Amino acid sequence: MHEAQAIDIVVDQYAVYAFLGYLALLIGIGIYSARFSSSGISEFFIGGRKMNKLVIALSAVVSGRSAWLLLGVTGLVYMRGMSAIWALVGYISVELVLFLTYAKRLREFSEQYDCITVPDFFAERFDDKNGTLRVILVATFLIFMVSYVSAQFVAGGKAFSSSFGIDQDTGIALSAIIILVYTVLGGFLAVSLTDTIQAFFMIFALVFLPIIAIYDLGGWSVLVQQLDVQDVTFLDPLALSAGVFIGFVGIGLGSPGNPHILTRYMAIDDPKQLRFAAAVGTFWNVVMAIGAVLIGLVGRAYFPEVGMLPSADEENLYPFLAQLHLSPVMFGFVIASIFAAIMSTADSQLLVAASSVVRDVYDKLVKKDEEIPQKQLVLYSRIVVVVLVGIALVFGWFAEELVYWLVLFAWAGLGASLGPTSILALYWKGTTKKGVIAGILTGTVVTIIWELTPVLNDNLYELIPAFFASGLITILVSKLTQK
Repeated sequence: MHEAQAIDIVVDQYAVYAFLGYLALLIGIGIYSARFSSSGISEFFIGGRKMNKLVIALSAVVSGRSAWLLLGVTGLVYMRGMSAIWALVGYISVELVLFLTYAKRLREFSEQYDCITVPDFFAERFDDKNGTLRVILVATFLIFMVSYVSAQFVAGGKAFSSSFGIDQDTGIALSAIIILVYTVLGGFLAVSLTDTIQAFFMIFALVFLPIIAIYDLGGWSVLVQQLDVQDVTFLDPLALSAGVFIGFVGIGLGSPGNPHILTRYMAIDDPKQLRFAAAVGTFWNVVMAIGAVLIGLVGRAYFPEVGMLPSADEENLYPFLAQLHLSPVMFGFVIASIFAAIMSTADSQLLVAASSVVRDVYDKLVKKDEEIPQKQLVLYSRIVVVVLVGIALVFGWFAEELVYWLVLFAWAGLGASLGPTSILALYWKGTTKKGVIAGILTGTVVTIIWELTPVLNDNLYELIPAFFASGLITILVSKLTQK
């Protein structure tokens, strides 16, 4: 058996130095971006609609992946084998379609009506003068965004614990502080620039770690042989039930409803460049997905039993495998890639949640008849980010769910409530405000009930029924309320 059975964590100073260098880079970007982002809420929340096509391509990809890819998917492949690949196929396919169709229409509408946030888009599309639709959207954001951000903090705690031997609760707090600092300083510009840099960290680690680990094992043929000995169905992508297959592929349905992805489409400087962004984003989506799958497969060969991993947790596979096969400096970059995944999602979600409170509630409803200085709104936005981090931090300390499932719950809630309603709002003139409200509420309620009902949740991922129920109700109520 491999010497990798030992699960003691030995921290090398050079790995720590490499990781600290990465953090210093992020903080530097936050400081660099602070002046631009302080000039107004359009600059703070969507970069003034001046973002480069490459930045949009990479930041859209990594902000949608989060720790779910590096920790959750690698752990899922470790447990289930090649059948987990369908979860990756689902979101890659949907996001390609969104880039090529949905994104351009949303970008053009948002510029024409000066929409800074997703609730802005809905409010303009349906002439939401009394603010009912805005309030419902903000409430939906906050319900699921807190879960989503908390999941990223939990993932950071796991990464600190498995990599540096730090207590997980302390690691959760450190993750929250790091994300808070550069998000508050630099706003959307800092978030997008750091996401672009972090994409390269993630790509580097996901490509080179499995290559090195497979080489150390003896090559691809040895890997296949060892996995076949453990389980002859492990490498079979069709070794899963119909319900699990639908649930995996259906993960992609969450993309058109997650506002931290949609804001990227609204922020690009030229909507004609979205095709370029689609090509670049899809290519790297595929590369990262292949890397995550290979890490799960080779990890199973090295550690046939989950008890051989730190804390007997499959989501610790990625950092532990890296520690055993890479030099200390390279290992430091791998840990940086985990935090890149965590931060690239959490920072975007914090901005979306803050924008919904400051722009959509305070500016557009509470103070709708007053002219508020832009810099004052930016200050309030930063305060709200601090408050949201505090709430998510407390929630993260008490979270017992695995990162993979906690993220999927939040992904499902946002995807089911906003996905079908936003698609219909963009493509069907017959959509009404009452139809959208009914659809948002239906998607939210079905997601929560399905998740809390074991007999339902065990057979099908809640996003699937919630998404189609939301779309159906939106259509039916719209037809009943059309003028």
